[in-house]
Parts: sequence; C-alpha cells; structure tokens
Amino acid sequence: MRVFVTIGFVLALVSGMAGGGQVEAPATGREGAGDVAQAITHLVEGEEDNLQAFYDARGHRPAWHDGETVAAFAAALHTLDTDGLTPQDYQADGLVAAHRQAYAEGDNEGSIEREARFDLHASRVLLTALTHLQRGKVDPRAIDSDWDIPIAAAELDPKAISRAVDAQRFEQAFAEARPAYAPYERLRSGLARYRALERLGGWESLPSRQRALRPGDIDDDVLLLRERLAIMGEVELMAAAIEAFPGAVLDGADSRRYDAKLEAAVRRFQRRHLLEADGIVGAQTLAALNVPVEERIDQIRLNMERARWLLHGLPESFVLVDIAGYRLSYFRPNGEIWRSRIVVGRPYRRTPSLRSEITHMTVNPTWTIPPTILREDVLPAVRRDLGYLWRERIQVLSPSGAPLDPWEIDWSRPGNVVLRQSPGPHNALGELVVRFPNNHMVYLHDTPSQGLFSREQRAASSGCIRVENIGEFAQLLFDDTDSGHDVRAQIDRGETRNVRLAERMPVILHYWTVHPAEDGQLAFRPDIYERDDALLQALDRPLAL
Repeated sequence: MRVFVTIGFVLALVSGMAGGGQVEAPATGREGAGDVAQAITHLVEGEEDNLQAFYDARGHRPAWHDGETVAAFAAALHTLDTDGLTPQDYQADGLVAAHRQAYAEGDNEGSIEREARFDLHASRVLLTALTHLQRGKVDPRAIDSDWDIPIAAAELDPKAISRAVDAQRFEQAFAEARPAYAPYERLRSGLARYRALERLGGWESLPSRQRALRPGDIDDDVLLLRERLAIMGEVELMAAAIEAFPGAVLDGADSRRYDAKLEAAVRRFQRRHLLEADGIVGAQTLAALNVPVEERIDQIRLNMERARWLLHGLPESFVLVDIAGYRLSYFRPNGEIWRSRIVVGRPYRRTPSLRSEITHMTVNPTWTIPPTILREDVLPAVRRDLGYLWRERIQVLSPSGAPLDPWEIDWSRPGNVVLRQSPGPHNALGELVVRFPNNHMVYLHDTPSQGLFSREQRAASSGCIRVENIGEFAQLLFDDTDSGHDVRAQIDRGETRNVRLAERMPVILHYWTVHPAEDGQLAFRPDIYERDDALLQALDRPLAL
C-alpha cells in the first residue's frame, strides 16, 4: 500500500531543516599577546592586501588567541553548507585542533611564532569564506570562455570584520557578506527544503513506460505520480489532496485515475521545467520527474554560485536576460518589472554571459551577415541556388560598401565580400535592434519568426537575442530615460537610423538552470549549453588554504 503525503510529512520536512555543526571549545590561549603581535607584524608583510588590511585595522593584535573564539568560528563555518559551499574547504573540523597545537607548551620563542602563524592562517580562512560568500568560490572565466562580466574584488570592511571576530559574531558577518537579494535567499530556502527531502529518503522514481501516462488513464503509476508532485511542492495539489484524503491510503479506483486536478499539477510542473505543457507524462516529463534529489541539490548549489558571481552592486534599474530561462526582465525605475519571452543562441552558437549598457536603437535595420553565419549557413545556400540572394533581398558588397554583381563572383571562393540584407519585414532583425557595446557582437532584436516564441525551449538563434514585443520594451526604455522618442513613429518613417537613449541602461546577460520563483518554488531548466557539470566539478574541488 502507498500512503499519500500527509500533514505529518510536511511537519517532518520543515523540522528536518534545522541543524548545524557542534564544536567543543578548547582551552583559552595563554598570555603573551604583545609578543605575538610583533611576530604578526613581521609575518603579514607580503601577504594578500585584505589580510594586511585586517591586521592594520586591529593594530596587528592577534585575533585567535582565545579558544572560545576559535570554537565559535569553527561552528559558524559549518553553516556555510546552507550556501551550497563545503565547510571542509574552510577547515571547519580542523581549526580547533590546529589552535591547540599552536598553543601547546614548548619553548617560548617557538610558541610565539606558531601562534602568530596560526593567527594569520585562521584570519585567511575567515577572509576567504567571506570572499566566497560575496563573490563566489569559482572564477567563472576559468570554466566559461564566453564570460564577459567584470570580476569585481570583494568589498570587505576590515574594521567591521575585526569587530565581528572580537565579539564572536561570525554568522552575522556571513549574513552581511552573502548577496542581499531575494532570489539568493529563495535559493537558500530551496536548498534547505531539498536537503530535508534527502534526509527523509528523497523520492521513488516512476517506472519506465512503453506508453505515456495521459489524463483519464487509470493506472497504479498515478499513485506514485501524485506523491512525486506533492513532494516536489505542487502546493495546490498537496493542499487539495490532504483536504480530500486526510491521512488516507490511496488504493482505490479514484486515486488511480489521472484526473483533472492531477493534470493541472502536471502542466504546472511542465511549465516550470520548460517542457511542453500538454499534461501528458511522456519521456521528457518522466525524465524530469525522476531526476534524483541529490542531483537537484547539486543543481541548486551551482546556481547559488552563479548568483554570487552576479548579485552584487546591481543598479536600481536594469535589463536582465535569463539565457537558460528564455526570459528578459526589465526592472524599471518605478519598481515595476516588465517581462518578455526571448529566443537565445543554439548550443553550438551560445549566447554569452556579459554585462554592458544599452546605448541606442536601430530602427528599420539592415543586417550585415556575420562571418560565422556567412560561412556556415548563407554561402552553402548561395552555392546551391544563386536565387537565394534575391529571395532574401541580400546585397553583395565590397569591403568598402560598393555594390558587386553576384554573377561575376566565384562563390566557391568568394573572397572578402560583404552580404547585407536590406531593411523591411523580411529582415532577420525585424524592425528594431537594441544595441549595447560588447566583444561578441550580440544585441537584442525583433524577428519576423514570431512563432518561435510559442515554444517552451527556445535556443534557436545564432547567438543574438530575439525579444517578443520588443517595440513595447523599446518604448519603455525611451520613456524611462526621458529620451523623448516614439518608437512606432520612428519605424514608420521607413529610414534606417540610430536613435540614442538620453541615459544608458545597464544590461546583464546571464545563465541560470534553476529559477527561484517569487512563490518560493524552484524551476529547474534544461542545461542547454552543458555548463553545469564543469561548474559543479570546480565548486566541489577541494580548496587549498
């Protein structure tokens, strides 16, 4: 018999989120702090700037002579697992023993140097943990060749950190270092929920099937599907089921029927995971349901790392392009958020991660075909049929812009020619392009292929980003920057021209495979660019301190 998720299960899930490392406090350090301070003054020379600044802020006084302080720090390090970091990277289980060894009885001169070296080591651990919480453990440039977002140094306040050490307020220091943005907190909460699920045994996989599970079916697998969706957090389904079957065993015909409420829950699950929301549990939906809880935990952890790379120093108003989620969000100056569906680069023509500023629009754009698209797409089509140029209204130009006769070109070796598509509704860029300087020659643009926006997964471009309702988006940008332009009027003039914003608007292109929704639910997206594995390996690589 299979028992449905009950109120007791929910309470167990909540109570399972508590916990933390317990560390026994060692003995308090001996006297002689003045001699240790002198040794620290000598040893800290040539160390990292932030370590020197920390000791400058405290007059080179030792920070870790007191055993209770070390024990409190070690205990606090165990809480870093709530941020998806590994406490053992920061020697959470070894600091107390290292402190005892440094303060062991021995010759006075040797003891002073041991104590000073331990002091620098413990401070280095603290500063490293704070830096990782604020900016991330992994350097994104090491795993993503397309990364084009400036890496800002951690903004640590050495005086505040010194005071936190003296007062043993380590968890407060950690809280102040981690990103102070709601999406990060939602990821932390989600990580806690999924780890609680892991402690309770995770979930049972739905068995493979020869045929899809469809609304109206009566099947034993429906019982497992109900339980699986409830565990996943389909709130409406869980609440309705608990109300209808309080603590009941679901082994009757009704509970085995794939009914309308269950179909609605499946559709919600599918939409959150960017699957076709048809209510049918086919191969893709079954695979998403059967991802083990351990893999979902890793996925949350690595996306918390991505959040730490980005979620700091954000302007009040900016444009955020969520690549893996196929969504653009414009955070307006008035606090409203305008959102739209987008189409991004195919896996072999990836849209890069970058940070820039929108400077201007191009209305009624021409399209100069980029080298990669020219080589891989357009030239093969021209070689098959020269009429392709006329149908697509593509001009052949010299590098200086002079028109060339297509019939006089050897298309097997065309040389340094330029192909440019004339403006109009047929143009690949549509009626409007939103431009921002970057090294990848990507931009936001309109498209004549509006049908692509109806797909759930929309990695179909050559790297640039197609935006649904881009005219509305452009008008908001003009209005919010007091640029004084009417987008429709500019387009209706029929001219190809650039129209500048009165003020630049920050824009960020980034890649997440977990989205924390405002209701607290997590949406897991397909890793379209296969970036998750490399990041997870780097995140789990032991840290050398």
